[in-house]
Amino acid sequence: MNENSASDGARTVLTGDDIERVLTRVAFEIIEANKGIEDLVLLGIPRRGFPLAQRLAARIAASADTPIDPASLVGQLDITLYRDDLRHSTTRTPEPTKLPAGGIDGKVVVLVDDVLYSGRTIRAALDALSDWGRPRIVRLAVLVDRGHRELPIRADHVGKNLPTAKSEKVRVHLEEIDGTNEVMIEAAE
Repeated sequence: MNENSASDGARTVLTGDDIERVLTRVAFEIIEANKGIEDLVLLGIPRRGFPLAQRLAARIAASADTPIDPASLVGQLDITLYRDDLRHSTTRTPEPTKLPAGGIDGKVVVLVDDVLYSGRTIRAALDALSDWGRPRIVRLAVLVDRGHRELPIRADHVGKNLPTAKSEKVRVHLEEIDGTNEVMIEAAE
């Protein structure tokens, strides 16, 4: 995995090729942990968690013994109104929650997000999830775990552990949203 420095104080820690390799590994970890794909649902947390969930679902569906539509494995879980920082942060536009046709009751739900930091986003996702059903198991897959947890939450599947200073920012750029695929660390200003 490359670590390139940019002149603006940002450095690339995952290139597009690195992200693709990491997602392939995480997809196989999810299949192995679930002992197959039965009752599996991937719920992406907007914004960048949803395209990551779609990419993981495509890899998981491609590895299935019988043909399966990746869209049947994936959904989106909006957490905007469940955040504990609504009063203190910039306004977020809620995204629609979209569950697969089979719902989430009794399923193995894998929450998918781009960066795990304080754990507050995932706490909000767990609260939101309980309003939509009762999964049998909930797991967490993240592209990057940067540490600095404020809540007792850990990821089951991690693309890259990336120790950072609290003052640094981790930026994930995905083709579907940003037109490019990379993960960068920006130095404190």
